[in-house]
Amino acid sequence: MKRPLTAEDLYAIQSVEDPQISPDGQQVAFVKVTMDKAQNRYTRNIWLATLGKGQPRVRQFTFGPKADTTPRWSPDGRTLAFVSARNGKAQIYLIGLDGGEARPLTSHPNGASGPVWSPDGKRLAFHASVNAEEQRKENATPGESDAPPVTALEAKHRTEIKDEAEKQKSDPWVITRLPYRTGTQYLDDRFMHIYVVDAQADADEPKPFRLTEGEQDFGDISWAKDGASIFTVSSRTPEYDPWFNTAIVRVAVGKKRRKAPRRVSQPGHDYFGVQASPDGKWLAAQRQVNTGSFGSRVQLVMMPSAGGEARDLTATFDRNADSFCWSADSKTIYFQAGDHGNVGVYRVAVRGEEVTSMVGGRRMVQGFSVSDAGRVAFTATTPERPSDVYLASGKTEQRLTDFNAKLLNEVIIQPTEDVRFTAPDGRELQGWLIKPAGFKRGQTYPLVVNMHGGPHVMWGPSMVGMWIEWQFHAARGYAVFYCNPRGSEGYGEEFSTIIQNDWGDHVMHDILAGVDAVMALGWVDSKRLALTGGSYAGYMTAWMVSHDHRFACAWAQRGLYSLLGFYGTSDVPQLIEREFEMRPFDDLEKAWRQSPLAYVQNIHTPLAIEHQDNDWRCPPSEAEQLYAALKRLKREVVFVRYPREGHEMSRSGEPKHRVDRLNRMVGWFDKYCALKRRRKRKSKT
Repeated sequence: MKRPLTAEDLYAIQSVEDPQISPDGQQVAFVKVTMDKAQNRYTRNIWLATLGKGQPRVRQFTFGPKADTTPRWSPDGRTLAFVSARNGKAQIYLIGLDGGEARPLTSHPNGASGPVWSPDGKRLAFHASVNAEEQRKENATPGESDAPPVTALEAKHRTEIKDEAEKQKSDPWVITRLPYRTGTQYLDDRFMHIYVVDAQADADEPKPFRLTEGEQDFGDISWAKDGASIFTVSSRTPEYDPWFNTAIVRVAVGKKRRKAPRRVSQPGHDYFGVQASPDGKWLAAQRQVNTGSFGSRVQLVMMPSAGGEARDLTATFDRNADSFCWSADSKTIYFQAGDHGNVGVYRVAVRGEEVTSMVGGRRMVQGFSVSDAGRVAFTATTPERPSDVYLASGKTEQRLTDFNAKLLNEVIIQPTEDVRFTAPDGRELQGWLIKPAGFKRGQTYPLVVNMHGGPHVMWGPSMVGMWIEWQFHAARGYAVFYCNPRGSEGYGEEFSTIIQNDWGDHVMHDILAGVDAVMALGWVDSKRLALTGGSYAGYMTAWMVSHDHRFACAWAQRGLYSLLGFYGTSDVPQLIEREFEMRPFDDLEKAWRQSPLAYVQNIHTPLAIEHQDNDWRCPPSEAEQLYAALKRLKREVVFVRYPREGHEMSRSGEPKHRVDRLNRMVGWFDKYCALKRRRKRKSKT
């Protein structure tokens, strides 16, 4: 007999990521992710699925307690390059298909990442971060750079001296860049650059050559067909907007001297994900207009490899084009896209034909790759199960992995129902409902309303980061409702951009219309409603409880509550500039009017505020302001802070913290929404 799912079942979930099919389509390399409860960490190893008649042979290919990631096939399919931190900092390794010991290809002092094979399979390009002094030493002629250490003791002392110098950089921090922190860390004086290394050199560790220089980051790597240059992206204004205002540039691949990158894209858009076609004639990339709402459509475009006008291949599709790849014959591009809560794989001919679906269904694809013959390997989640690896070949499809079979055979998984409803202004909207475990007609149940962040993202019943949270709430006796209000992706550009200059009111009424639709079913207790959401949905949680008082309690996660404070502390101040068409200090009244903190005196709903100490997307000061105001107002509030964590804690933070958060959140809901049992009075004798 199956049992209810618990928060601790998170430790048992095994996930897969980064599926890479071999050029001949006969093997799929992927990364399997497990959790080490005792060590409170994740383990990542590379696995191989060998395809053939019948069931595939699935086996572990790399071993070790740390992370092995980013498997990449050589063009001849005989070798895998991958990234591993097995000996300290992440470096690039090579391993033959027949196994054996992996050979380190890099030993960069700051680590290496993102290996990309050259078309002839003789070289690899990769990323590594360096500062101005390190670049100077690399540029030095023989005899000018530091001589190698003579003894192991000398090498040890040099390492100790370098480590001490690194510590002194932050004592004190001298900050001259913006943003100066992101993720969970402060940014140092290093920038991401592109290197090339000989993959066939006889030396144990061949010396890489750096292609780029300067105080700016270089992103995607794509080799030109002749191997003489690499296409990448970099900001046109790195000193002010290092992650925005990006352009496609061409970098010459030399061995002795560097040439300045040459821009090949035109202004007006941010470009990312650039890939050269196998025949060398074209470039494909994603792009988005670099003004206006971030909800603007992400286009899939192509242009001549020499540069020139870009042509939008998905102009009639009206959905965001996500990660993509070329077909081997350069005639087709495959890409991911979200639509009405699902994410699939699509294809479009470069001649400009209509977009067609390759991988569809009620699921969310997280990643994919395509063989030379057009077989598609992908990872996906469904409402019923966490991620697996799949293979699509023509009209047939096969699931290659089943790592969560044991857990799924033990626990109750509640089905997800589609809910269609209408906003007050008549707009059609989509949501989903999960009934509580053990649901019986004639009884009433509490409801958790869960909202997505972004604001321009799309939720659906197969959300990989929310699957266990929603199922856990249902297991604890709660109905779960979530939806895609206006502003969400997956419903067209007009739907996504309509919330520009108004993040609160219309979205609130959309969500409440969905709550009303669920209430009309007749089995939800109107006195036992809970509300939660993170990031932009943390904003919405505070906004809604300050404008509507139907909820018994709320849990606001890693939110932004003051546009003024967020603008000066976040690593993406551009979000405010473009979504509200202003800088807050230029229009204080507008910025304050759009801030949930402005309405704090109207909050009477018991509120838990969850935040992470190292969140530099929505910094902790946001939560501190909201908590302090509510505490001074003598309202019912609690502040839950998680050390060492950042904005992604609920999805990829320390396993212990993730489990604690799930239990603590439901405990808060139970305090205000659990069915109160009537006490039987004892009769007097």
